[in-house]
Amino acid sequence: MSEGPIMTIYGEKNTAITGLGQSAIYRKPQVLPFELAVQACEMAIADAGLRPEDIDGVSCWPNVQRGTVAGSGAAAISDIVNTLGLKPNWWSGAENAAQLSPIMEAVAAISAGYATHVLCWRALGERWTPSYGSAAADAGQTLAMTSGWLEYLMPFNAPSAAIWVAVHASAHMDRHGITREQMSAIPIVQRANAGLNPKAIYRDPITLDDYMASRIITTPFCLLDCDVPCDGTTAVIVSRLDAARDLKQKPVIIEAVGAGSYDRMDTWVSRHDFPRMAMHDATKMMWSRTDLKPADIDTAHLYDGFTWLTMSWLEALGVCGEGESGAFIEGGQRISLTGDLPINTNGGQLSEGRMHGFGHLHEAVLQLRGQAGARQVADVKVSAVGNGGGNFGGALLLRQDG
Repeated sequence: MSEGPIMTIYGEKNTAITGLGQSAIYRKPQVLPFELAVQACEMAIADAGLRPEDIDGVSCWPNVQRGTVAGSGAAAISDIVNTLGLKPNWWSGAENAAQLSPIMEAVAAISAGYATHVLCWRALGERWTPSYGSAAADAGQTLAMTSGWLEYLMPFNAPSAAIWVAVHASAHMDRHGITREQMSAIPIVQRANAGLNPKAIYRDPITLDDYMASRIITTPFCLLDCDVPCDGTTAVIVSRLDAARDLKQKPVIIEAVGAGSYDRMDTWVSRHDFPRMAMHDATKMMWSRTDLKPADIDTAHLYDGFTWLTMSWLEALGVCGEGESGAFIEGGQRISLTGDLPINTNGGQLSEGRMHGFGHLHEAVLQLRGQAGARQVADVKVSAVGNGGGNFGGALLLRQDG
C-alpha cells in the first residue's frame, strides 16, 4: 500500500490572540511594578470577555521567584495565579524565543490540548531596581564571578549589550556603507509616532540635528539610539481558535511562529555568519510555516533595544536585501505611518519605553483590530513582530481572521 503525501499542520494557525491589557508606563518609580502586572492581566482577561475562572493556562518570560515585585521580571507565575484566583492546568516560564516565548509556549499548550485560554505577560520594573537592588546583586554575582561565554568579554571591558550590538552594527554598517544619517530615520519616525501615543514616555519630536548632536554611548549609537528602561506590564490572551470566535474581540490569528537558533547557540559574537544574529534563524523558520511573503506585511513591529537591531530585523525578514536597510529607511518616508511599511507605530522602545518586545506585540494586535486611534494605519491585514537580539530571536506573523 503506497503512502500519500504527508501534510504538516502547524498548530499556531489554530490559535489566536483574543485579549489585550497594558498598564500605564512609568519612567520614574510611581506604582509597584507587581501591581502594574496585576492590572494588565486583569485588563487582558476583561478585554477578551473572559472571567478569571476561564483561564486554564499561564506563561511569562522570564519566570521569577515567588515574591518578586520589581526588576527585569516583576511578577512570578505563582503570584499572578494566586492573586487573580486562577486555576491553570498548565503553566510555563520558557525562554527559547526570548520575549515571544510565552506566546509560543501558549501555542504549544493549546495544540497539545492542555489549555484553551492562556494568559501571557511580560512585567517590567526596571526603574525600581535601585530600591530593591540589581538583579546581579540579588543573585550574589559580580563581574569577577562571571562565567560562561561572558568570561571571554570581560578582559575587553565589554559586559553589556550596548557594546555587543555596537560591534555588530559597526561591522555591518562599514561593510555596506550604511550611515548614521540613514539610521536616524528610525528614532525620528518613531518619536513622531509616539507623539500620537498617550502612553509613550517621550513624545516631543526630534530632528536630524537633535540626533547628530546627541552624545555617543557606544559607537555608532548615540543616546537616541538606545531604548528607555521603564516600569509597566503588557498581557495578552492566546486562545484556541474555535473558542476565540465566540469571544468579545475579533480574533487575531497567529499565522506563523519562528524561534530558530542554527549557529552556535548561546553566544553573541561567535557565529560563522557574523554580524548576523539569531533573528535570521527565527525568520527563516517563520517563513517556512506560511504561504505569505514579505510583501504581504502591512505593519512591522520590530525590536529596537538599539536602532540597528530594527534595521537587522528588516533584512532578516526579507523586507529588503542584506545591507540594504540603510537605503530602505533613508529619509523615513517609507517607514512612516503613511509609508509603504510603517514600523513601530507606537513609538517603539526608543520612545514608548522598553516594554521588552511585548509592547510591539500589543501594538501589532491593535493595528490589526483597527484600534490604534490616531496612529492607526489604513487597511492592516498582516503584521510582523520580531523580538530580540544577539542569541535570542522570536518572530510572529499575525493576520486578521477570515
